[in-house]
Amino acid sequence: MSAHHSKAKCRVVVLLSRWLVALLLVSLSPLPILPMSTALAASTLTIDSPANGDQLSPGLLQVTGQYTDTYDVKLIVDGINQIPVQMDNPSGAGTGTWSVEIDTSIYDGAITLVAKGTHVVTRYGVTTPTNSVTIDNADANLPVVQIISPTDDAVVHGKVPVKVKATGKNPIKSLEVRINGGPWEEAKRTGNHYQYKWNAKHEGDRTSSIEARATDCLGNVGRSTTVYVHTGNWTQENITVERQDRAMWIWEKAAYNLFLNPGSRTALKTLADDTDTFGSDPITTFYIGVFPYEGVDILEDQPELVRDFVAWAHENGYKVHACIAGGTVPPYYGALEPYHKYAIREMEKVINYNLSSASNEQFDGVNVDIEPYILPEFASEKPNVQIQYLDVLEKMIQRRDVAGINLPFGPAIPRWLDTSTNASDITWHGQTKWLSEHVQDISDYISIMDYRDTADGSAGIIAQVLGEMAYANTIGKPNSVVLGVETLDIANSGDPETITFREEGRTYMEAELDKVYTAFNDDPAFGGIAMHHYDSIRWLPSAWGPNGYKWTVSPPDFSPPSYLSEDPEASAVDYSTIQLSYGRATDDSDIEEYIIYRSTEEDFIPDESNIGGSSRNLSYRDVGLLPDTTYYYRVAAVDISGNIGPVSEETSATTTSTTLTPMIIGNMSITFNGTRATVTMQVYDLNTGQGIPAAEVHGRFTFNGGRYVDLITNNVGKSSAQSEALPAASGLVGFWPQRIAAPGYYWASAYDQPHTVTISWP
Repeated sequence: MSAHHSKAKCRVVVLLSRWLVALLLVSLSPLPILPMSTALAASTLTIDSPANGDQLSPGLLQVTGQYTDTYDVKLIVDGINQIPVQMDNPSGAGTGTWSVEIDTSIYDGAITLVAKGTHVVTRYGVTTPTNSVTIDNADANLPVVQIISPTDDAVVHGKVPVKVKATGKNPIKSLEVRINGGPWEEAKRTGNHYQYKWNAKHEGDRTSSIEARATDCLGNVGRSTTVYVHTGNWTQENITVERQDRAMWIWEKAAYNLFLNPGSRTALKTLADDTDTFGSDPITTFYIGVFPYEGVDILEDQPELVRDFVAWAHENGYKVHACIAGGTVPPYYGALEPYHKYAIREMEKVINYNLSSASNEQFDGVNVDIEPYILPEFASEKPNVQIQYLDVLEKMIQRRDVAGINLPFGPAIPRWLDTSTNASDITWHGQTKWLSEHVQDISDYISIMDYRDTADGSAGIIAQVLGEMAYANTIGKPNSVVLGVETLDIANSGDPETITFREEGRTYMEAELDKVYTAFNDDPAFGGIAMHHYDSIRWLPSAWGPNGYKWTVSPPDFSPPSYLSEDPEASAVDYSTIQLSYGRATDDSDIEEYIIYRSTEEDFIPDESNIGGSSRNLSYRDVGLLPDTTYYYRVAAVDISGNIGPVSEETSATTTSTTLTPMIIGNMSITFNGTRATVTMQVYDLNTGQGIPAAEVHGRFTFNGGRYVDLITNNVGKSSAQSEALPAASGLVGFWPQRIAAPGYYWASAYDQPHTVTISWP
């Protein structure tokens, strides 16, 4: 039977079954679902439609809301999709409406909608309450799959009948089982369940993973949780926590390069082994991100590439911890009970990977970065979120314990979980403690995000971790406190610049870390230092300025990257924004970024004069464009040595219309007086060249600087601002505008003259 006729037959069966159910329920009078209040008296962000509790038909759904003094709004759908919205402010001021269209035809049942943005003053997150809506869409219903035998922690031998139940709104077409990450094998229907006969006779003394999946007649796939069973003379493995000094986080942008482009390992090894350039310790442990990225779930789709990387790392003397989060987007939603299943699934993928891999291919631990304190409820509804967070950590650890394998579990936690009132007096499982102590009790190690840029003093790195170190010694957990330090440029956020070594440079950082080693090297609890993160560390200079120097890859690379695997595609988002996507390139070293060439002329020749931007991702959002204008794009990859690969074919898109007038920054300059930098600029109408008074300018100093400033232009559109105190002898400082607002205008940033400025001295 053809696939078309098979699916048509399935739909007839589905419709008949639904009709019968309707007949059975026709006499019932269900209680109405009453929407919860959506009043947001103290909020600057709302979801107005759909309302909480709405029952909707599948299809395109327009989600709308309002904002005040909020920017960069995104919609989070069911905790797993984060979508930028279109913000409409006809006056050009900081108040307006937002909207986004989502396709609900992929959902069935209850889904959650949450809007989040950034406050214009504090630059901290603003979040709406959750709206829960129900989509009545049996065509997207996922089968519910449960392995009923054998059960977790069972000891099995010989021929093992694996029994599975699968239910759904649509007829089940097939059910498959796989053992230890092997091929999916079909199970046979037996009465009210399915059965697969697994021959465990030759499995030896080990733990095995059993997974099941069901596919209904419409192609929807549901997965079971994993069942872990033991064979032979299996014994529980002891958890071994070794000192990690020195560790480094590698997030998915760089991690997937390492998996998909083996040449990237050259750069990683050069950096990790380099102790001469900055007088640093060698990097010995990698926390490598394995969360799905750019449409690839590396542990599920291509585990052989991960095995190859981990084996390479072990051959070269490195330890590798899988770095996972909450399984949600954004990650901190994994702390909430409705989303725990996603976090547990991420944990099971790591466990199952280890069980299906040779010993030299297995992860040495798992680092978990969920960060629940980003949720506004962490403060407003204490201890609700704190307890849910502990619950999900416990559930993840329980999966490891049932598997019985040596896989140290280490959450990343902020430095203040033993001092903040939001983390104090948390009663969990009958014990009242600091949140940090609960986490230390159940975990094998912790990576403290001890993000300070000085070792000494009451607010320094050393003082901030004394409580966690003392508690680790009290409960007898050696090597269990790893101190994380920051090198990322974070001054765009609401946090002070004192949390990162970005402004000071690598030489200063290493001197401060030497003090940390001196303080803790003899402390049994000390597990080493972890640096955040690879992308920023490798470009952090010794110091900013003419005398500074950076790490370079060795041996030198002179070969350009490959052509893109897919040519770019462009689509207009609104009157000033175009979205680009394109395929990955490869290289014999590492791909650093993708150059975006832009022109308003078709068949243009790409060169430095028409570079519109760059991206580390396989996508780029081009902003600050002109309305009713067609833009043409070509893309090329750049490797870590600056070699530029072949340029892609051309793509184009046309922006939409607006009643707003474009404004730009011009005549911007920066000076240094020996102590501070001063930036001066003018905001003017792009069409007339006239200065715009009372325009709001928000921006920040860069490199040696990090100060964020908020300005108002004078009657001719000019404004100026000073940086924080800067090094007198030598340095580099710049200014980077972030947002501009004026009634009746929008910021056409792509046409700034110039967009950023810098000055160095002496």
